[in-house]
Amino acid sequence: MKRIDYIDWMRGLACVLMFQTHCYDSWLSADAKQSALYGWSRLGGTLPAPLFIFLAGVSVALVTEKLRGKGVERGAIAKQVMLRGAEVFGLGILFRLQEYILGIPFVPWTDLARVDVLNILGISMILLGVVCWAVGWGTAVGVMRARSLAAGVFVAAVVAMLTPMMWTTWRPRFLPWAMESYVNGVHVFGVPQPWLFPMFPWVAFAFVGLAAGFWLLADFSRRFEGWGVAVLGAAGVAVCWISVLLDESPVKLYAVYDYWHTSPNFFLMRCGILLMVLFGAYAWCRWGPGMVGFSPLAQLGKTSLLVYWVHIEFVYGRFSILPKRKCGVGLATAGLVVIFVAMLGLSVARTRWKSKRA
Repeated sequence: MKRIDYIDWMRGLACVLMFQTHCYDSWLSADAKQSALYGWSRLGGTLPAPLFIFLAGVSVALVTEKLRGKGVERGAIAKQVMLRGAEVFGLGILFRLQEYILGIPFVPWTDLARVDVLNILGISMILLGVVCWAVGWGTAVGVMRARSLAAGVFVAAVVAMLTPMMWTTWRPRFLPWAMESYVNGVHVFGVPQPWLFPMFPWVAFAFVGLAAGFWLLADFSRRFEGWGVAVLGAAGVAVCWISVLLDESPVKLYAVYDYWHTSPNFFLMRCGILLMVLFGAYAWCRWGPGMVGFSPLAQLGKTSLLVYWVHIEFVYGRFSILPKRKCGVGLATAGLVVIFVAMLGLSVARTRWKSKRA
């Protein structure tokens, strides 16, 4: 099973949105952050993390299908996925250790336990492996795909529905803060923080991606690929509409309703947007110029973990290429272009090195 170009392109889009969000956030002065550009930057910055986690679920579906096609036993498939998840989680811990060492003496030791994207990516993949094992029994491939798709939707719904309570009335306060933070992102602040990446709600995006991935692998989607992806795009529109209807409904299920941070309705909206972006990426790559010649976004998507890791230090870290919180829009934009070109060069070098090794 070859790489799917539009999935790489979509992951590369997440990288570019991440670059612009981080660069403007780190480098713009307080006055510059009052501009419309910064507002749009913040809006675009809401997409990268859900995209990365969603696409992790899609990738797990692709890998699971590939291994099932080779006749690999479900326990071995789950083990491979879970080991990869453990590796990513370990890299997340290593990344936090690196940032702490490079930030001494300005970084508090508690940052070592901060829940970041890599941590939750790793945990999500481990949980995806467990679920794929649980529903992967039997020999009928179509039935296993259907069960896996349904399991993805079910687990995502459960996580989304429990999120408001895990942040408020059902908070596991008996846990040490470092452990509770993985549940609701409380960290050391006493209350959950929306800028962190706890299991509730973030792992739910991975299970939505798993369901989408198995839909893309269904017999209908393989025979009529364009229509299969279009169904996901249409589902995205429908999900956004349902999200609006539920938010406007007078019926409230939760004692504390926070639309922008914990509400299942906002989760539905984000999932709808992800599905529409998926269709847009497919259309751009199949019928548009997305994959004509060399595609910078698809290239970045192939090495997204590497460029995520490296760019942080040159934007937020000690080796920032521009002074933090002191730049105007023009200078920060120039810095963004430099970061983009540098990360693209690093990505190409990494790909060529891997090809030579192979």
